[in-house]
Amino acid sequence: MKKVIIILVIIILAISLCLLYSRFIATKGLKVKEYKVVNSKITDSYHGLKIIHLTDIHYGSTVNEKELNNIVDKVNEIQPDIVVMTGDLIDERLSYDKDIIINCLSKIEAKLGKFAVSGNHDIPLDDYNYIVKESGFTSLDNKYELIYSKSNEPIIISGIGYSDEDIGIKTEQFDKYISELKTDDIKPIYSILLVHEPDTVDNLDLNKYDLILAGHSHAGQVRLPIIGKLYTPEGAKKYYDEYYKINNTDLYISSGLGTSLYRFRLFNKPSFNFYRITNK
Repeated sequence: MKKVIIILVIIILAISLCLLYSRFIATKGLKVKEYKVVNSKITDSYHGLKIIHLTDIHYGSTVNEKELNNIVDKVNEIQPDIVVMTGDLIDERLSYDKDIIINCLSKIEAKLGKFAVSGNHDIPLDDYNYIVKESGFTSLDNKYELIYSKSNEPIIISGIGYSDEDIGIKTEQFDKYISELKTDDIKPIYSILLVHEPDTVDNLDLNKYDLILAGHSHAGQVRLPIIGKLYTPEGAKKYYDEYYKINNTDLYISSGLGTSLYRFRLFNKPSFNFYRITNK
């Protein structure tokens, strides 16, 4: 009986320590995940393009002013050309100060632009849109932008905002632009798409996109060795890991910076992705 009690105490202690670690230690710190994205379409003008991908900050969860300023400082150290956010900057279940978020995100410097799409928790949407605009980001909810760098040949970056609208409505502006390009028009050499939920890709014509960046899955948020993720939300049931090659399209999913409903991380530190786009 004494051995049984000792074993139970050890088990309870181990579980308690694991919970404390995953709540108060594993949710802190910041990891930068760097990827080299190779595509022969990239011309020398865009070779070495640096893109920072932020997602799922869920401000007010495990990310507050101090953590957000640290993220911004780390982003600026890299001196990116483009910075993107793929949703859940705020969370309707959490309290947040719009001015604090704006003050932090406004400090992000990107040579060619800052772009964002909304996620399922970016509610109220008016608050989210206000923060995005005042922080110097361009909202790409169902829109597109052309980006030029040392060339008259642009790359195109488009986005799909979170809503119940049909996917055809969400991509209407982009599809119209692509379909109306004439033979003698200068066409985008490379196409980037921002989405929140990665499973969205199965409803898209992937021939139109070279690179898709998504969030939402948190890579499971709590992961175990060998087993991997324990749970992912709807919208990230099929695609949830860091990278997938689907036909000729590269899909990268960032595991995010904040936490969702349960404020735990395990074997999955807060992180953002850093992509170097190259032609070799």
